[in-house]
Amino acid sequence: MAAVMAMTAPEASAAEVEIYDLSLDDNLETPEIKNSKVSQKVQDYQYEVAVQLKKANYDVELMRDNEVIVITIPAGQLFNPNDTVVNSLGKVSLKPLTRYLRNPGFYKMLLVMHTDNTGSDKYTLNLSRSRVNAVFDWFEANASVDFLVPYALGATDPAVDNNSMENRKRNRRLEVFLVPDKVMINQAKKGRIDINYIGK
Repeated sequence: MAAVMAMTAPEASAAEVEIYDLSLDDNLETPEIKNSKVSQKVQDYQYEVAVQLKKANYDVELMRDNEVIVITIPAGQLFNPNDTVVNSLGKVSLKPLTRYLRNPGFYKMLLVMHTDNTGSDKYTLNLSRSRVNAVFDWFEANASVDFLVPYALGATDPAVDNNSMENRKRNRRLEVFLVPDKVMINQAKKGRIDINYIGK
């Protein structure tokens, strides 16, 4: 038994390190689902999850041919102005998302923090880094983070032009990407996807 554990632990660590070493774009594109029937199963499942999230009042989109869910949460819903501590409303907003981390390897969850362009590049990058780390730390205290990857983009990827107070508010946001990972894909190959089923 000990020998088996000794062999599997390094493999698990290698898998975790791999996703942390990938760029945001690479993590969004992998693992690629090449089988069209499997992809369709994943798309159907992700659509249903997106509908549930919409009903719970999240701002939700689908990307990568409807395989990846994008949840956008305004930074003002997570943090007080210029602050880097998740506030009480932020905790309420994040708590329902912990369910997507309960089955390790079912999803990769990518946390991408953005700011507006107020302040220097260094300031906006540091602010987004401190904020995404605070969100990561909150998840670490409340869920498994083996498949959770944080990214800080500062003001480099605005959703809209930073030409008004309203637009700057829209640019201050956390994007949460739910990317299908190996457990979901293997379930899709067997014909039934269930986040609550933890097994081979």
